[in-house]
Amino acid sequence: MGWPGVRPVLLLLLLSRQGAACRADQCCFQDRPYPRADSGLGHLLSTGLASGPRDLSCYRILNVGYECSWRDEGLSSGRCCYFSTGSATTQQFSDQDGVSVFCNVTLWVETQAMNRTERSPEITLQLYNSVRYDPPWTNIKLSRLAGQLQMEWETPDLQYGAEVQFRRRTPNSPWKLGYCGRQDASEIETCLCPLEVDAAQEFQIQRRQVLETGVPGGPWSSWSHSVCVPPEIPPQPEMSLLLEPLDQNGKRKLTLRGQLPQLELPEGCHEPERLRGCRGPTSHVGMIYCVRLHMLSCPCKTPATRLLSLRRNLSLSGGAYDVAVVSWNRFGPGPNQTWHIPAINHTEPGSLNISVGVNGTTMRWPAQAQVVTYCIEWQPWGQDGAQEGTEDGGQATCTLTAPQGQDPAGMAEYSWGPESRVMEKEECYRITIFASDNLEKLTSWSTVLSTHHFGGDASAAGTVHPVSVKNHSSDSVSVAWTPSPLSACPGVLTEYVVRCREEDTRQVSELRVKPTETQATLRGLRAGAAYSVQVRADTAWVQGAWSRPQHFRLDVPVPVLFSLLLSLGSFVSILVLGALGYLGLSRAARHLCPPLPTPGASSAMEFLSSQGKQVKSPSFIFLFVFIMYIKYIIYNIHNISYT
Repeated sequence: MGWPGVRPVLLLLLLSRQGAACRADQCCFQDRPYPRADSGLGHLLSTGLASGPRDLSCYRILNVGYECSWRDEGLSSGRCCYFSTGSATTQQFSDQDGVSVFCNVTLWVETQAMNRTERSPEITLQLYNSVRYDPPWTNIKLSRLAGQLQMEWETPDLQYGAEVQFRRRTPNSPWKLGYCGRQDASEIETCLCPLEVDAAQEFQIQRRQVLETGVPGGPWSSWSHSVCVPPEIPPQPEMSLLLEPLDQNGKRKLTLRGQLPQLELPEGCHEPERLRGCRGPTSHVGMIYCVRLHMLSCPCKTPATRLLSLRRNLSLSGGAYDVAVVSWNRFGPGPNQTWHIPAINHTEPGSLNISVGVNGTTMRWPAQAQVVTYCIEWQPWGQDGAQEGTEDGGQATCTLTAPQGQDPAGMAEYSWGPESRVMEKEECYRITIFASDNLEKLTSWSTVLSTHHFGGDASAAGTVHPVSVKNHSSDSVSVAWTPSPLSACPGVLTEYVVRCREEDTRQVSELRVKPTETQATLRGLRAGAAYSVQVRADTAWVQGAWSRPQHFRLDVPVPVLFSLLLSLGSFVSILVLGALGYLGLSRAARHLCPPLPTPGASSAMEFLSSQGKQVKSPSFIFLFVFIMYIKYIIYNIHNISYT
């Protein structure tokens, strides 16, 4: 479009001096349709026209013809061949219009406005050899190469060896020009461009001919369609999870909450002609967000991982999952936000019936309607009770089985023989049964039940040892034992049974104890009777073996007064015997050892006063015996009172 006040009469003047009348479809060699006027730049500026026509470019278009184009300004001189173009800024013609295309011609553009004429600079060239190349028309492929953006496209037909440049811009920034270099004579052209880490970019490509001498010989092509390039690293979403409890259908609802990041686009990406490439449904500049669901429980199923469209609500079973919100752009996946959802650790006593026989083991559970496949998972249960069915740990084992009909009680079943070596070790297993009505959908799985089972010989594991018995009173005893291995398996151990047998009468009584207790008191026993006690641990499906009998006898209690009198009588008897013995020994000593005469004048036989007291030692002996015996009586009385 021209400037305001400029009359839209534009001429293409070709310096080709041929004197003949022209037809309407040919180059005209008559006078121009307006009088010649001198150029007046000052007047043009005053009328709003900045300058005359400029940037004239004339060239051959392959398989089409020839064309000249220029900027909307300018004009001048004499009687030459011309084309009237009106207000257009391009004009196409062919060699049939009387223009020489194999010889040098001089071309310019004149523009008249307000009785003023402006003329563009002249160009002299051979039209046939001046070819204007096309920009890339096919889809431009993008990839990352050594931290840069590599663009590839198919070379337009018969336009090999072109010189290529690009321009790019980011949001809120002007165009920046870049050089791709001269291309080889190949079917594919490439260009390395800067790649922004966290900003989107808009790229356009243009090409031009290079002559055999290596000098550019043609005008630049028009710019290609915009190529919108996303940032190298997509923005990471900020989401949160809300997980609801398991419902009656064995499902739990998972809700994703939060906002996805919005990518700011360059200005050109908002224009209507660019809308389809940058913001439409086939856009490559924006991110695609999806949910990656990985079911860790029941690893024998297929598939284990699915990419789902970004849904705000998911329906999951009670198993273990990894959930991630993944961002994708045309370069691949970006950072993601991942959550681990543990399996629900709960048991349902009575919902799983396991019977063990000579021919194998049968498992029965409530059947589900419209089930295509059951998945039975078992894994060793850790001491901390925190193990989960994960592929990483390699602990979980499972099998898939189709419904085999229902018995009249509405129970489904699964059986295995001893040769299958299923849960053969004597340890605690967690058993979870899942059901699905569509194996291709991970969200179709639901939890039927989750419980625990002790594998191997549960009867042997139910044997309790050691068992200890302690006297408690004259008619009761306290029995204690160590916990059974079954107690470490949640919900498996139902009770302990303590059996007491009286040896004389063969009478047997049993006492049932809670699985959390490890001791019991047996009451109502007969004093002086002999007993044996045994303990076993029972499960819901099998009884444990009895422990070794522990024998004991209750002592007959002795009255306290009788014991006291007996002790006093014993003491008196000892005193009497002691006194008689002392008197007897004293008389015998006088007869066997008569006293010596007392010396009159000599002191050689005198004894010290302390030695003379030695004769009183027997009384001290009796005093010592008396004190010790009193202590003995007190000790017996204390013991009798305790028993």
